[in-house]
Amino acid sequence: MTLLSGTGRATRDEPAAIDRIRSAAMKILATRGESGMSLRAVAAAAGVSLGSVQHHFATKAGLVQAVDDWALQVVVTAITQPVPDTTPDSVAEIGKRITGMIAANPDIADYLGRALIEGRPVGDMLFDTLLNSGMARWHRRSERGETRPDLDLTWAAINALVLALGALMLRTHIDRHLPEPLITAPQLERWQASVNSLLREGLFRRSD
Repeated sequence: MTLLSGTGRATRDEPAAIDRIRSAAMKILATRGESGMSLRAVAAAAGVSLGSVQHHFATKAGLVQAVDDWALQVVVTAITQPVPDTTPDSVAEIGKRITGMIAANPDIADYLGRALIEGRPVGDMLFDTLLNSGMARWHRRSERGETRPDLDLTWAAINALVLALGALMLRTHIDRHLPEPLITAPQLERWQASVNSLLREGLFRRSD
């Protein structure tokens, strides 16, 4: 897409600059937190001028909000789409969505993990959105007779979400006990298989 610059001339590099600024801000926020981020540091990391950052996002608060919105959109779009009733294994399907999102967007995973730890509003919104989506899935599973009859559906959804978000929040500690980082394909596959097994064995009705 071609945009018009302030002088009226078309420029093709503005979208790329916006992406670089947003990505740089996300990495800094994930490692240093909001208090450790400055527009000047973001500009240096993105390879743009301070004026460019201010032109596109105006203020630090505006940049943080843009990063929050972007990260939340990526996660919600990847995970909360309804799972068709014809899907043979809904647990595996959600697991693939989660691990696929993390593999494709490791910086977003780290960013949201920190936001959850710090209790930032974007973390609250992420938790509530994913929990509501998960609750709907567990109710559909119950209606189809897939779950144990005594299953507490609220806690089923919370526990499944804790398994996913807890790994993001504790990733640096988890990595110390794995042969390679959690975000690598082999470790994501191990994690998904373990979580899937835990959910199936503990929460679903056993087939005869």
